[in-house]
Amino acid sequence: MTDRLPHEKGFHISWDQIHRDSRALAWRLDGQGPGDGTWKAVVAVTRGGMAPAMIVARELDIRTVDTISVKSYDNQTQAEAVVLKAPEASLMGDGTGILVVDDLVDSGKTLELIRGMYPKAHFATVYAKPKGKPQVDSYITEVSQDTWIFFPWDMALQYVEPYRK
Repeated sequence: MTDRLPHEKGFHISWDQIHRDSRALAWRLDGQGPGDGTWKAVVAVTRGGMAPAMIVARELDIRTVDTISVKSYDNQTQAEAVVLKAPEASLMGDGTGILVVDDLVDSGKTLELIRGMYPKAHFATVYAKPKGKPQVDSYITEVSQDTWIFFPWDMALQYVEPYRK
């Protein structure tokens, strides 16, 4: 067996798949908000969480949507997580009734940082890796820690040489 680079053990996600999986996440979250089961707002973790958050907000008829911008990667290299833009403070409070949505939890560092800011928020991702799972309250699909997920917004359609030529 040969050692693989992160991009060589890839899990390619299509637009159709991210839409189906994000809708499945919404169905899992429906009626799970505090009190009467509704959510006060959705906060997307930019940039990857924006598409899933939009789909979840639509499916659950949540009209208040904000973002939190956290930088934790330089291309495919993880770095120290830093908040670049926080959501509106009057909306967030301690996070009660807030649904924080991201595409993926990898190491969990990004969500750990956000959870420290909003400890009572509900954290939901479409995909989860084992190291990050403790930071997530809800997710749809688990993938191995050594898998690199290729999201549709990171790819372009182009010709690919056949495996065997």
